[in-house]
Amino acid sequence: MGRITLSNVTKSFGDVEVIPPLDLTIEDGEFAVFVGPSGCGKSTLLRLIAGLEDVSSGEIQIDGQDATDVPPAKRGLAMVFQSYALYPHMTVRKNIAFPLRMAKLDKAEQDRRVNQAAEVLNLTDYLERRPGQLSGGQRQRVAIGRAIVREPAAFLFDEPLSNLDAALRVGMRLEISELHKRLNTTMIYVTHDQVEAMTMADKIVVLRAGHIEQVGSPLELYRAPRNLFVAGFIGSPKMNLIDGPEAKKHDAHTIGIRPEHIAISAEKGDWSGVVGVSEHLGSDTFFHVHKTGLADTITVRADGEVSLRHGDKVYLSPRLDMIHRFGADGLRLS
Repeated sequence: MGRITLSNVTKSFGDVEVIPPLDLTIEDGEFAVFVGPSGCGKSTLLRLIAGLEDVSSGEIQIDGQDATDVPPAKRGLAMVFQSYALYPHMTVRKNIAFPLRMAKLDKAEQDRRVNQAAEVLNLTDYLERRPGQLSGGQRQRVAIGRAIVREPAAFLFDEPLSNLDAALRVGMRLEISELHKRLNTTMIYVTHDQVEAMTMADKIVVLRAGHIEQVGSPLELYRAPRNLFVAGFIGSPKMNLIDGPEAKKHDAHTIGIRPEHIAISAEKGDWSGVVGVSEHLGSDTFFHVHKTGLADTITVRADGEVSLRHGDKVYLSPRLDMIHRFGADGLRLS
């Protein structure tokens, strides 16, 4: 079981409140991702759950039991950091078994858990190697294996892929998602990368300056962002935001339209502009269109076969049923 509940939790460092009063529930077996810009409080929140930071006020419950003042080692949680923190002189087997030796489990149980974790993580053939003989992705799997053998109530991941190159990040992202499906254990994952959040999460928690801006599934946040911050943060490329007369036509202070919901043509459309930089990705092309009179740049996602060049005059037509409306306070309008 791994249900985690935060009730009116706050955190201050001296006179600076970094986590204002906050309520949040992570259900048993859920994959929750904390996402937001640097300094938004996501890692601090994870450390409060882990017990690595003391709460200033409020209560943290794990499976219905008050864990607010329980030491980290007794919370039944396992944390994986962005640094692997492996012992270079130990084999993979000994690194994974280390927390079990500290807990004084018998040798047979240690071997059972290590072998099981190694099988899940495709590390069986590497158990007698040392960390220096492994790739970055393999070392991260060893760190995850060290967490798995503890059989925790929940896994806490603090930006575990940030030290890997782009290709390894994609691979490890898939491996961690697959691991969640196999273990069916609660996972809380911290990242500043909204693409990781969108592709991995059951539930996304968007944070800004310690506040929770919105909680929901990836598609809920994508289709119905609660405010301008979420609208601009979730989605890649991000949503186009337009103020002024065009927004007023839709009875809004600001309207938003995603790049894939705008048609681009060399012949006719609702808005006009000039093609700037084009990003050709094969199946898709992102056109950055300037001088529309609406915003400095409008980003449009088009089929990869669309042939337009820098400086071409183009016309844009947004899908009216996909326009998002926001008021002067930045909140979504119905």
